[in-house]
Amino acid sequence: MSDERTLEHSATPGSSPLAARAPRRQIVAVTGAASFLGTNLIGVLESEGQPQRILALDTKPPATAGAKTRVYELNLTSAAAEERLAEVFAAEEVDTVVHLAFLPSPTHASGYSHELESVGTMHLLNACRRTRVKKLVMWSQTLLYGAHPTNPNFLSEKHPLRARRTESFLADKIEAESEALRFGKPGQGRTVTILRTAPIVGPTVDNFVTRYLSHRLVPTVLGFDPLWQFLHEADAIAAFRLAVVRDAPGVFNVTPDGVLPLGTAIRLAGRQALPLPRSLAGSMAGALWVAQVAEAPPSFFDYLQYVCVADGSLAQKVMGFRPLYTSREALIDFANAQHLREVKLLSETPA
Repeated sequence: MSDERTLEHSATPGSSPLAARAPRRQIVAVTGAASFLGTNLIGVLESEGQPQRILALDTKPPATAGAKTRVYELNLTSAAAEERLAEVFAAEEVDTVVHLAFLPSPTHASGYSHELESVGTMHLLNACRRTRVKKLVMWSQTLLYGAHPTNPNFLSEKHPLRARRTESFLADKIEAESEALRFGKPGQGRTVTILRTAPIVGPTVDNFVTRYLSHRLVPTVLGFDPLWQFLHEADAIAAFRLAVVRDAPGVFNVTPDGVLPLGTAIRLAGRQALPLPRSLAGSMAGALWVAQVAEAPPSFFDYLQYVCVADGSLAQKVMGFRPLYTSREALIDFANAQHLREVKLLSETPA
């Protein structure tokens, strides 16, 4: 991913974030290093003076690993993950961990999801407790608030997480958050920063939201047009960079400026909405999910029916995070890139 606006995130003129600068000497370990967020974050950190060293932890190396990065093959679902992590953290004197080993999209492999996200997070935190790790930055999502008819227009970090616990994609992330907050309880000398990102879109990101918006006919719930937020991929990466270089304990919603009705988002993506009654939509989505055709299980129709948007003012005040893209701009950037891919595919298809 490259965007000239990404570089502008490093500092906002005139801003005075309350977050303190992280210690000068930083050795940062990144789990999920080969994921979209991990690869791009490592690429950004490689180009800066700090951290001093980066450890890439994943089942394969990130493409952006450079001179500052040491790669360790690691599978968080392994029974030996905690021991391996503790060994690496101690040997490398890691002080900061960025935990990005979370699935960006729902999966049928719910057992694997639980082992990776919930159990894997426990392995990681236990290894941190056994070593000198004093700072944890973790990825979460605003989807965990859940889509409900009683939601306010904007959900703050004080609102409870009410997403469906029957969905492993959501439940495992909620469990991981709970474990991380327990790790960062006051009085233990640790800094824990959890970034709940709005749905991420952009020219190069691939997740269930971008795939949903790539259909020619996009299913919606008849009679409903909820507001959505779309966080540009460059803004998401910039937020994690800020969390690494500044100490800002707490939970923060990372959101763009502005919201879009779902119908407007579909039109901006160059697609056509297909309104369906909820009962029909649910049964159809269920069949498609079982057939492994749909990008998400039928319960995600909640987000096509009710609002689930978050207030990002705390991240701006404390972390100094300022999104460079609005929801509309992020969606348009994604749509333009998708259109170019489709044109290229058509041009390469034999007549």
